[in-house]
Amino acid sequence: MPEIMVSHWGIKGEANGYMTKFWGLFLMPFISIALFLFFLLIPKIDPLAENIQKFRIYFDIFIIIIFVFLFCLNLFIIFWNLGTQLNIINLIVPALTILFFYTGILVEKAKRNWFIGIRTPWTLSNEIVWDKTHALGGKLYKVAGIISLLGLLIPNYAFFVVIGSIILISLYLIFYSYFQFQKEKNKN
Repeated sequence: MPEIMVSHWGIKGEANGYMTKFWGLFLMPFISIALFLFFLLIPKIDPLAENIQKFRIYFDIFIIIIFVFLFCLNLFIIFWNLGTQLNIINLIVPALTILFFYTGILVEKAKRNWFIGIRTPWTLSNEIVWDKTHALGGKLYKVAGIISLLGLLIPNYAFFVVIGSIILISLYLIFYSYFQFQKEKNKN
């Protein structure tokens, strides 16, 4: 490995960030360990932990997908720095497609809790709002995953397609949860 490794790529796939060999090799494993500990802690400290158990299998699969994603990213960094300079967009776009699509599945299955899902003040305050927001959110995150694939067709705009779709959908769901909460409040 070179003493200074490429560790970051710009929105068009060009290498533009560097770090020392130690951090280039071990940053992703350290992040993975920290995330693993956090994911272990979540079901133990959540005040609504019993709800997490209702969709635990989906949460566990999500954890595996996150770790596979980070592992692939780490391998990409290693191979790039060994001289196999692949196109980062061809790796990231399909990986994020899978991540977003599965996030949709997880969101659909998630029961009200404090750590996993679309946690706005309105979804956390009302079970009906939680259920409606997550039902729609699950579908929309799956759509964001599919839209992300367009990034492969237009690589110069992949960043905007992938990140733009997820940001727009997330913002829409925040407003949706607010309006659903108001609707439920007016019923009572």
